[in-house]
Amino acid sequence: MNHARRLFGTDGIRGKANVDPMTAEMALRLGQAAGLLFTRGNHRHRVLIGKDTRISGYLIEPALTAGFIGAGMDVTLVGPLPTPAIAMLMRSLRADIGVMISASHNAFEDNGIKLFGPDGFKLSDEMEMRIEALMASDVSDRLAMPRELGRANRLEDAGGRYIEAAKASFPRGLRLDGLKIVIDCANGAAYKVAPSVLWELGATVIEAGVKPDGFNINKDCGSTVPEFLCAQVLEHGAHLGIALDGDADRVLMADEHGELIDGDQILALIARNWSDHGRLRGGGVVATVMSNLGLEAFLRGRGLDLHRTQVGDRHVAEKMRAGGFNVGGEQSGHMILSDFSTTGDGVLAALQVLAVLVEQGRPASEVCRVFKKLPQRLRSVRFAGGSPLRHDSIQKAIAAAEITLNGTGRLLIRESGTEPLIRVMAESDDEAKVQRVVDDLCEMIAGVARTGGASA
Repeated sequence: MNHARRLFGTDGIRGKANVDPMTAEMALRLGQAAGLLFTRGNHRHRVLIGKDTRISGYLIEPALTAGFIGAGMDVTLVGPLPTPAIAMLMRSLRADIGVMISASHNAFEDNGIKLFGPDGFKLSDEMEMRIEALMASDVSDRLAMPRELGRANRLEDAGGRYIEAAKASFPRGLRLDGLKIVIDCANGAAYKVAPSVLWELGATVIEAGVKPDGFNINKDCGSTVPEFLCAQVLEHGAHLGIALDGDADRVLMADEHGELIDGDQILALIARNWSDHGRLRGGGVVATVMSNLGLEAFLRGRGLDLHRTQVGDRHVAEKMRAGGFNVGGEQSGHMILSDFSTTGDGVLAALQVLAVLVEQGRPASEVCRVFKKLPQRLRSVRFAGGSPLRHDSIQKAIAAAEITLNGTGRLLIRESGTEPLIRVMAESDDEAKVQRVVDDLCEMIAGVARTGGASA
């Protein structure tokens, strides 16, 4: 395997299943390398492995298991569970490393591998590079002798443990009795646990996206297709809708009118509530460069700061740890509430919003419209081969667009860390200008991509 090609992206390793690099061979080598790197001391070492509902989980899971066993680690398998459940469980089970097999919000054809260290946090860039270097080397002489091989076992009550932990995050004394809630689990990892949490807290639960077949994860449902949730809320006359993604580390919501509530509004609501109750730490919240300027203005008006990072919930988590913050998230719905979890958790974030609904006794349309958003437009352009962003004409067009928005808004252009996409986002108090700037740039980038022009 050519080490010059970096396996790890913004959220672990991701790619088309059974195609390099997302192959059984790569998973085997990853298990060996990570197992060797996290074997420290003389105790029996343990790795916790969870997955979502993709058909390719049956390919990746046994290969990873074999790799870790070959490195001398015991493997605990928990089956389909949310990504944050893996981070949560590995701490209580004193695991040395945690693995989630998921491509999150991507279609079923893709899969991915996310790794967590003993502290329950996603691995640093440095640790990922050390694993990658080890994968590219010959480790055969370092693998376990027959007597030292690990064993694999299945933890049957893993889902129940997560359900209890999630319920414990809901304010004591509050119940969801009388609330009708649509929960869309994207036919993904939370299809069993998320409805159970809401039902056990007293809600009337309308389940959607809870019939995974290996191929329908994120298909026409979940947080990437929120129109489905909005329609379900209206159809059932629900008080609120909750949409998770394939591995349930992100959440979007819909009010009783079927109007979408994005991650920025959820972040603002939790920040305000926790600040009012004296629970907010760090004097503000952490979000990414994608968060709306309206969120920043709202927080500033309450004497709170918005600290921005590059896109990716791992970057948000790192900034939160460094600055002592306990609330952070992304507009796309990743919400990290570090009082309860080390990584994004859609179920826990939804419960915090529900707690405010119950406390205030007002409809979601009033409670969840926390600030006025500045007009914002986000579009993605797919490309093949080299990035069109390096083309001279694109650079000039970007510079011109920034001048157009100067003083009234901002422009953000970046390559996705998980797919061959360029994302173009602009926001300004002038909606027509935002539309024009984004559409013109996307057309130019698409034109360069069609001609294959990644060079100047």
